[in-house]
Amino acid sequence: MANDPTYAHPEVLVSTEWVEKNRSQTDKYRIVESDEDVLLYSTGHIPEAVKIDWINDLNDPVVRDYIDGDRFAELCAKHGISNDTTVVFYGDKSNWWACYAMWVFKLNGHDKCLIMDGGRKKWVDEMKPIAKETPKYPAATYTPAAKNPAIRAFKDQVLSHMKAKKPMIDVRSPQEFSGERTHMAEYPQEGVLRGGHIPGAKNVPWAKSVAENGTFKPRPELEKLYLSEAGLKPGDDVVAYCRIGERSSHTWFVLTYLLGFEQVKNYDGSWTEWGNSVGAPIEKTYKPG
Repeated sequence: MANDPTYAHPEVLVSTEWVEKNRSQTDKYRIVESDEDVLLYSTGHIPEAVKIDWINDLNDPVVRDYIDGDRFAELCAKHGISNDTTVVFYGDKSNWWACYAMWVFKLNGHDKCLIMDGGRKKWVDEMKPIAKETPKYPAATYTPAAKNPAIRAFKDQVLSHMKAKKPMIDVRSPQEFSGERTHMAEYPQEGVLRGGHIPGAKNVPWAKSVAENGTFKPRPELEKLYLSEAGLKPGDDVVAYCRIGERSSHTWFVLTYLLGFEQVKNYDGSWTEWGNSVGAPIEKTYKPG
């Protein structure tokens, strides 16, 4: 199923070839496309895939949080996803948002989740089947499961984590980490009052974990990146963060499923919360001029 059998959990990562072979088994699998560009799906997608919009489907429209268990169950049931359905996620940006959607599913206690390595770009580049019609599936029965708080960090937990000098991975760009920029140019709405990073965090930009074709790098390269260079050790309790938790969910996936870390939390409040919080300490390495 996976491209690299040496990953800690190779069964969670599937190839485009595996998806092509198994995509018609819609009674067992549900393929989900989740993109940053919410218009991409309508231009063409894997024929059996449904769309889950990270903004409108997964986030509460009023509270800055995710939808509750009942609404998550409704979302799944609407797409023909039952508690026993294996959900195969893929999307743009080397699976940024696919990993984010998977993380939200895991947060809601859905166990059977896979990622298609290489995402949307690899599928399209290989000229595999594309459809514009939205598939319709009979509504399923979905029972809300117990939440999985072990994979999510809140600000107070991160503050305690920082004070205990436990490892944190800031997956943003070096310019964001240093404080040179308070936001990425293409995301001005996610800017904050202060630039910099959480004290003690190490900077490992998320994209370093993927190859040019969007697939995840082999395990030895990932170990060099996160263990040799960032200093993580097996058994570490790790917090990952970015701006709003999307890029860090990608790193959460890498650390948890490809490298086998058992205690990884995604801080989805991330820098948009921390950088704007009164009393939250920061570090800067950028010195203008």
